[in-house]
Amino acid sequence: MVLGVQQNDPPYRLVEIAGELAGKAHSVLDVIEIAREVGLDDVDLDDPDVVRWVGGDKFTWTSFWPPNRAQREHRG
Repeated sequence: MVLGVQQNDPPYRLVEIAGELAGKAHSVLDVIEIAREVGLDDVDLDDPDVVRWVGGDKFTWTSFWPPNRAQREHRG
């Protein structure tokens, strides 16, 4: 499972394999490398039975909204 984008510089996504944290990915290439490190070669990133993308797909590596935007809008 590739979790949603975490705000940082640069943003990243956490990768879980079999319910365990396997690493931090900054790109789809990192996801592939993490899978290889645990013995999963040739992972089909488009197969929802193999990889579950949370909060976007394999092309989502930044958040749409800046952090705390909702809080700023409600102050005005």
